[in-house]
Amino acid sequence: MARMRAQDPNVCGVTAAIAVIDGKWKTALLWALETGPRRPGELRRQLPGLSEKVLTQALREMETDGLVHREVHDVLPLKTVYSLTEFGRDLSKALAPVSDWGHRRLDMLAAQQSTDEQAVS
Repeated sequence: MARMRAQDPNVCGVTAAIAVIDGKWKTALLWALETGPRRPGELRRQLPGLSEKVLTQALREMETDGLVHREVHDVLPLKTVYSLTEFGRDLSKALAPVSDWGHRRLDMLAAQQSTDEQAVS
């Protein structure tokens, strides 16, 4: 369903953008690739809990959406490297204010929890 919304010209821009990053790992993969190209093994080590199957699926979808570039080096064993495209870097920059908002929200929740715990004591 989200894949369809990413390509539907009759949805709002926010819905189309969220459809491209929908899922547990895509924003984390964007973040991991911001610092430069990575091999799949590096990405898995950087993101504990991410299975090889889910990594492959997410990277393929991100490649289809134009966010990442996949480069295969013709050596044995095959060496595959993923990097952000210009379009992917644009999305990453666009998400920076959302990330800032999310960190402020987490700080607010932590402060609220601290206040609640003090009230119970």
